[in-house]
Amino acid sequence: MFRNQTLPIIKKAFFISFSTFLFGLGAINLTPKSSASPGFFEFQWDREEGYKQLRYYQSSSERLDRASYYLFLRGKERKADITKLTLKVPDYFDAKIKSKKLSLCKVKIGGYTGRTRCLENIPSLFEINDKQTLIQISPERPIPLNKDNYAVVMKIFNPRKRGMFQFQAFSQNIGDLDISTYLGTWNLEVQ
Repeated sequence: MFRNQTLPIIKKAFFISFSTFLFGLGAINLTPKSSASPGFFEFQWDREEGYKQLRYYQSSSERLDRASYYLFLRGKERKADITKLTLKVPDYFDAKIKSKKLSLCKVKIGGYTGRTRCLENIPSLFEINDKQTLIQISPERPIPLNKDNYAVVMKIFNPRKRGMFQFQAFSQNIGDLDISTYLGTWNLEVQ
């Protein structure tokens, strides 16, 4: 009688553990080695009031690997025409940022059916401070308030250290007197 009661329990336990093992192997084989685009779920312990997450695309998240960063400014994230854009870079982001490797463009955001690509390049002046913690972008013409998507494109080598890096975006609008408005934050990850 003891054998008849434990046999179904053993079969069930074996089935569950074997299924978990197979699912684990499948997940390992199907998951790419480097996930370069950000996930849709983000958790922060003490989220600051007014914090806004901005979308981005990163071609590679491996350390010291060549990567293209597309820092998106979608139409719904802009409140007015932007005459000047300022990016605050963390001081521990030890990648070399060069102004000739930066661009501002009207962009098509990719997905499952297409790639992210620039549609129209917007001539801009890029200024980077000596510590490489501040990038100021002055477009030739203001970024208009419409439904079009724009992106700051950086082509750099990823930093040596892994971690999460928060790039903050501030804008100056038409008519503002050197008053910067917070647009949001890109949370970039290097593995």
